[in-house]
Amino acid sequence: MMGRALMIVGVMATIGLIVSAFLGYGLHGTAVPEMQRHVLVALASCLLLLFSHCWIMFYLIGTGKAIKDAVKEFGLEQRLVEETKRFKNVSYPSLMLAMATAMATFIIGGGVATGSVPVWIHHVLFYATLLSQARALQLENRVLTENEALMGDIDNRLALLEVLESAGA
Repeated sequence: MMGRALMIVGVMATIGLIVSAFLGYGLHGTAVPEMQRHVLVALASCLLLLFSHCWIMFYLIGTGKAIKDAVKEFGLEQRLVEETKRFKNVSYPSLMLAMATAMATFIIGGGVATGSVPVWIHHVLFYATLLSQARALQLENRVLTENEALMGDIDNRLALLEVLESAGA
């Protein structure tokens, strides 16, 4: 459930990035009053993006630890722990890339606003951010779905063990 809520935040961040782009492309210079709105929407979107990806990473770490403890305590198959490692290995590189490109786009935007960086660099970074964010969301959706199914499977196994233990006692 928490993973799904964080996915919604990630989608909101993506929408914010797109809105920020529309605001940015509508600017007629860097010293216009509309620049402030563009910067604020971009900042909020970047922060939401960073928040969602970081917390999804922490969520996968936390659920991985819980699964590892359950495997150890109840003698479940080690492959369950390996699955949690796979989730992180599959998703973390894309999450890190999305965060890095978003930060770079925002920071370079400051250089564009001061005239020290050509605007095309900011545009290229924005599109790289949009692509990496789309890929990150796709992987997050898949990994969180698989993680949720794995946790449900383990919960069912542990419930069955509890029933068998109470029936045998």
